[in-house]
Amino acid sequence: MRLDLYQAETDRIATEQTALLEEARIAMLAGRTLSALENNGILHALQILIENAIGKTKQWLKTQGEPVPLSAYDAFAALARIGLINNADLPTWNALIGIRNRIVHDYMNIQMDRIHTLIRQEDYRFISRFLLLRKQAGD
Repeated sequence: MRLDLYQAETDRIATEQTALLEEARIAMLAGRTLSALENNGILHALQILIENAIGKTKQWLKTQGEPVPLSAYDAFAALARIGLINNADLPTWNALIGIRNRIVHDYMNIQMDRIHTLIRQEDYRFISRFLLLRKQAGD
């Protein structure tokens, strides 16, 4: 897929999922308890945002002629190595990849209070900002 088309789709997904998380954040800040369906929606939106970021990372590596690691952790480390993301952001990316892995593989042990805190603090916007970023090596 051409990078411009990939970015357009990334923008669409980031905007949609961020809006859903923002809606949940507003409800929580208003003191409303989220339903099981809404909590599942939060988890799904986070998973989609994080997986989209992983995909974008691998696309950027490919366009730079870099090897594309299988591991998401290694992909973000490679992106930092070539200067497309800040090395200081790696711990945050590693934590987000861990959240994604827990949602997908260890869903029986998700601590929703931690997920709610992440939503209340708008930490998902870190992912959205990356997804909407147009930076490429050589820029």
